[in-house]
Amino acid sequence: MGVATGEVIPLVAAIIGLGVGAQLLAARFQVPSIIFLISAGLVLGPLSGLLFGGRVLSAATFGDALPAIVGLSVAIIVFEGAFNLRIERIREAPAATVRLVTVGAATALLGTAATIRFALNQPWDLSFLIGALLVATGPTVITPILQVVPVRDRVATALETEGIINDVSAAIIAVVIFEVVILRDESGQAFLREFVSRLGIGIVVGLTVAVIVYYLLRYVDLSPGNAPRNARLLTFAGALVAFAAADTIASEAGVAAVATAGLMLGNLDVPYEDEIEAFKGDVTLLVLSFVFIALAALLEIADLVQLGLPGIAVVAVVIFVIRPLLVFVSARGDRFTRPEKLFISFVGPRGIIPASVATLFAVELQSHASELRTEAAEIAGTDAATACANAAGGSEVATLCTEAATFDNQAQLLVGTVFLVIFATVALEGGFARYIAEYLDVIPMRVIIVGGGQVGRALAERLEDRGENVVIVEEEEQVIERARNEGYSVIRGDGTDTDTLREAGGANAKTIVAATGDDDANLLIAQLSSSKFDTDRVIARANNPDNVEAFEELGVRTISSAMATAWAMDNQIERPALAHWMTDIGREGDVQEVEVTSGELVDRTVKEVGPELPDTCLIALIDRGGEVQVPDPDFVIESGDRVTLLGKREAVREAMQMCNHD
Repeated sequence: MGVATGEVIPLVAAIIGLGVGAQLLAARFQVPSIIFLISAGLVLGPLSGLLFGGRVLSAATFGDALPAIVGLSVAIIVFEGAFNLRIERIREAPAATVRLVTVGAATALLGTAATIRFALNQPWDLSFLIGALLVATGPTVITPILQVVPVRDRVATALETEGIINDVSAAIIAVVIFEVVILRDESGQAFLREFVSRLGIGIVVGLTVAVIVYYLLRYVDLSPGNAPRNARLLTFAGALVAFAAADTIASEAGVAAVATAGLMLGNLDVPYEDEIEAFKGDVTLLVLSFVFIALAALLEIADLVQLGLPGIAVVAVVIFVIRPLLVFVSARGDRFTRPEKLFISFVGPRGIIPASVATLFAVELQSHASELRTEAAEIAGTDAATACANAAGGSEVATLCTEAATFDNQAQLLVGTVFLVIFATVALEGGFARYIAEYLDVIPMRVIIVGGGQVGRALAERLEDRGENVVIVEEEEQVIERARNEGYSVIRGDGTDTDTLREAGGANAKTIVAATGDDDANLLIAQLSSSKFDTDRVIARANNPDNVEAFEELGVRTISSAMATAWAMDNQIERPALAHWMTDIGREGDVQEVEVTSGELVDRTVKEVGPELPDTCLIALIDRGGEVQVPDPDFVIESGDRVTLLGKREAVREAMQMCNHD
């Protein structure tokens, strides 16, 4: 039984309010929101019980509805993570990604199970159950970290893909172990059959729902006036239907279904994709906040304390031994640098799947224990406590009471171990991820654009399209709001202030662009950037052509707005095809310049390298020490040369990776 509706409503409102507050604090202090969410749950749950003698939030608050609430919330979170995962990004590190979710997951499962077995002296079945749960990282904990730690795409993609796929596999494996091995005492063929069955059901249901939703979005009139809203609602409903349908057929198959549906729809050309993505993101933040706070509030401090030093040993092995081992095994010989492997090794926090599934398992184990005690009481003809206290050794009553105590102990150890690992990994890895990334230098160098007007936003759009890490600095409120609404990262402040530039990442910027409408401000920004930060390129916009010469005399690379317009017009007159090809939004062609650092190209001629480039890409220019030339076939490429690549968009991006893996 849950508490009265009048008491639940203010609690739900308080949880949502705390969740929003956690998001604001996370944005302010640049740490993952989960740290604040779990802290809020502890305050509402066990800490309030210790301080006031009664919990503000407990298992009785939502009664029997909690598993359903958690299940639907997990469905929304997993769907949103899968929807944002792009196949083309996975291809950047395909071998490592596949190994992370196969060899890496197996290493995590076996390593964690062995650690539980010997550190906590538990049977193998329970050890493998906990090990299976702790394989899952998941988008609920990875995404908030990546929002404040803008690592390179290949690193982010590997972590996101691992989280989504391992969420699915870990949930299904854990359920099968629980139902087949622990409850039914079977193994072998039964385990494999149940796992394949649940995974297959989830994939089939997810594909079916994705096809239906895609057809409705593409070919059915969703009402012209309300089409974006209806598209959002249809997609949201599809995620819930996929989860419910698959989970009704087989428990935890719903996680596989929503992951499949989200991955399919996210990679198809669906209309109103931006609106759908924004809507899902907002909903996900709310349910993520609710679930993390609610589950953290259910924790018993005693379950953590009873683990003692062996529990701390488990956490240490999981974080500092198993995680690095599986990462270095999975990422061997791939595109990842050693610092990137170390960063991925450090970022493996456990999230909502282990927390929610472990809580549900504990409830079921305790329910089994209660049923066994009731049976013992009926046999003894007295109450359960008396029956177990007075049971003679070897009797049926004693056996039932022993089994009940075993189930209770397993429930406590299961929840305690899982939540201890969750708390430790979230606090350590979430709290220090940004500092570790900065220390290892795995955050790509930024491009800072001071001025968020039309020029600044247009430049930011083109740079972000090429994968650059762009930050806009602006102080006018309306301009900031517009830039943020368009999806840009914006720092509020005066670009002529050194502290503002430092906050925007000036110390880690490869390019700083002064693009305001004030030439005096642009000159000061350029001079500050050159003198205070070790920036490769500082470029200033000259609104008044008469100021160009003065800017350049001071060593500032300057772009005159008037001259830029004249050049663009001249290109349209003399080179219209090339101008259209380079400037058209959504163009197929691209021209990029990249520094050669890869040993695969160094000390080789253009004639030798050319056939290895993608078919629709060629080397147009080479800049060596400031001298630009059109290379002949026998030109030998050297390390540090800046190569201009011309060709189709994707071919140019692939060739850039060949020249410089970063």
